[in-house]
Amino acid sequence: MPNLFTFEVYTPYRLFYSDSVEAVTVTLQDGEIGIYANHDFFTAPVIPCVLNIRDKQGQWKAAFTTEGILEVTHHKTVLLVDAAEWPEEIDAPRAEAAKRQAEETLEFGMLKFEIDNAKLALQRAQTRLKLCELKKT
Repeated sequence: MPNLFTFEVYTPYRLFYSDSVEAVTVTLQDGEIGIYANHDFFTAPVIPCVLNIRDKQGQWKAAFTTEGILEVTHHKTVLLVDAAEWPEEIDAPRAEAAKRQAEETLEFGMLKFEIDNAKLALQRAQTRLKLCELKKT
């Protein structure tokens, strides 16, 4: 029997996920990290990414998450994000439109905050579209 730990994902609007899991992978600002039972404690910022969850049956599930904070403690791991979506919840045409808008802003934006926001929007859109493609395969 694998070691399990409690994993929860919260958005401002809902409890997205809560269960015992074998493993979780998420992308931090400096790269992807895998979390397993008895992992060292830490807190770190998360960037928009494909969140992978290995459930207690050993099956991998993938979801989209936006930027947020990951906290690993002795009793559970919590991910607080602005938004989280299962592949079937992603509106691909909307994500494609957001990608085009972000690319346009990157091309013609003049202010630093516009460019920074567009980079983040582009990353979110590309990650949503990536998850949509993974769902098709």
